[in-house]
Amino acid sequence: HKKKKVTPEWDGETGVGKKKRKTDRKEKNVVKEEGTHHPVPTKKWTREQVEASKALKIKKQEEEEQQRWRWWEEDKYEDGIKWKFLEHKGPYFPPKYQPLPHDVKLYYDGKPVKLGLAAEEVALFFAQMLDHEYTTKEVFRNNFFRDWRKVSGDATPHWCGMYMSYALGAERSLQTLKEANQKIMDEYGYCLLDHHRERVGNFKIEPPGLFRGRGEHPKQGMLKRRIQPEDVVINCSWDSRFPEPPAGHRWKEVRHDNTVTWLASWTENVQGSFKYVMLSAISKLKGERDWEKYELARRLKSRVDDIRLQYQNDLKSKQMVTRQRAVALYFIDKLALRAGNEKEEGETADTVGCCSLRVEHITLHDALDGEKCVVEFDFLGKDSIRYYNKVPVSKRVFKNLKLFKESKQEGDDLFDRLNTAMLNKHLSSLMPGLTAKVFRTYNASITLQEQLRELSTTSDNMAEKLLSYNRANRAVAVLCNHQRAPPKTFEKSMANLQTKIESCKEKLALAKRELKQTKEEAKGSSDSKLLTTVEKKKKAVQRSAEQLLRMEVQATDREENKQIALSTSKLNYLDPRITVAWCKNMEVPLDKVYNKSLRAKFAWAVEMAELDFEF
Repeated sequence: HKKKKVTPEWDGETGVGKKKRKTDRKEKNVVKEEGTHHPVPTKKWTREQVEASKALKIKKQEEEEQQRWRWWEEDKYEDGIKWKFLEHKGPYFPPKYQPLPHDVKLYYDGKPVKLGLAAEEVALFFAQMLDHEYTTKEVFRNNFFRDWRKVSGDATPHWCGMYMSYALGAERSLQTLKEANQKIMDEYGYCLLDHHRERVGNFKIEPPGLFRGRGEHPKQGMLKRRIQPEDVVINCSWDSRFPEPPAGHRWKEVRHDNTVTWLASWTENVQGSFKYVMLSAISKLKGERDWEKYELARRLKSRVDDIRLQYQNDLKSKQMVTRQRAVALYFIDKLALRAGNEKEEGETADTVGCCSLRVEHITLHDALDGEKCVVEFDFLGKDSIRYYNKVPVSKRVFKNLKLFKESKQEGDDLFDRLNTAMLNKHLSSLMPGLTAKVFRTYNASITLQEQLRELSTTSDNMAEKLLSYNRANRAVAVLCNHQRAPPKTFEKSMANLQTKIESCKEKLALAKRELKQTKEEAKGSSDSKLLTTVEKKKKAVQRSAEQLLRMEVQATDREENKQIALSTSKLNYLDPRITVAWCKNMEVPLDKVYNKSLRAKFAWAVEMAELDFEF
């Protein structure tokens, strides 16, 4: 049985492709002979085998704990030094392009044509994305065809029949892929840092392809070229074994800079940005950086009142730039807005932060919804996620915003005399190392700590405690505008959960009826069996009630967080010691709120945080 060929049809004028599939597919002819097929018996483990497996898993985890480098117990390096010895294998390069099979053709004006390998590879990038909405976007198509013509010359096919090749390529054995990836991981996925074996994070050079970007990025569809060893700078210690470049190649440069944490670096061609091979999230270097980040945010706690008093006074300054800086700081502090970086027009999607807000991004209301001096925000923030918020502000801030908008029109900067560099320079003069991002980290962490104190009590059951934690986490995610699209399976999963809840309610009602009946039978009776049965029925009612409560709490939790991304703040903005201390105080197992990856990433916090930890 052969796969049917799926051929995309192309509009020669616009290049828009639509995939045409046949619905009357023939079923596979399967011939079965009696006695030749036998059901494979299902292997069932004995209780002893299950217990032995659990014990082996626990032992393995304990061994990993013992082998883990407890770097936080060692003295820190000074003068900006990150390491004293670094040895690694360099980055892993994607394999060379393999030409399509001879029976897969490209067509031009209905006739098969043969492209060079480079042009064929780039064409396949587009064919692999026919199912994606990107290929219907004019900007994506125009950028692709412009870059493709540089590779293929004038012979631009109206349509190509390569979807079959992509589908066949996807059928490679999962086991084969797993074994191949493990072999690569063993060779390139580890390094020696100060003679300790550490995991490397992104050790693979990104393969060539088409740039997508986020949101309506003006460069989407452009060709990301193949990175060669001659583009890559290697960083390792001078007394290590230097990584060998692939045969016939050489590195761009080999450095020995122990004040940086990257292992390899290169520049990608679409946006001209630097790319790095770094250690994994559970490494010493990443852990130290996290620790320092949260300690810096903690130091802000002792200075934040003075800083707030200063920017409140600056709202009345005679200098316009000082007033603009004060209002920007007010927004960054109260609303946890990102500072926003300066960008070249037309080079990136139209996303903004606080300092790059334009006059059309805010609407001023003297009164709205029963509140006075309301600012209505509406703009695209990081990753093209919409920020929409209506916030009452102080009269002084409101008056200044009116002043900033005077004599300006759509497209003009709100803070026309301020940029992010100026803002951060001012902040660093108030406290060493202070930036707008430190404010964001501080406000996120302090919000979590305050919400946990307000929402949770030790008398709550486990489900209620976890709901309280997720609600506290949600308050932070809302503050930081961490949104997501509802999962595609959300409605179905909620319907299934509701069915289970209804079933549980029926089970609880039945248990209560049985308990009532048993109690009536046991009235005035001295039969010990009846009294025992009453106790059993009471426990059955209690179990059903607890199960129902867990499910209802779960349903509430899912509904509240369907469009909120809790993991972003948990990973990047919340001091993990707050969570660890809360878990210890509330007697909640840490694995209920942190998955295995987060527990490994924040191992330093697990060891450091005491019951009385205070952010």
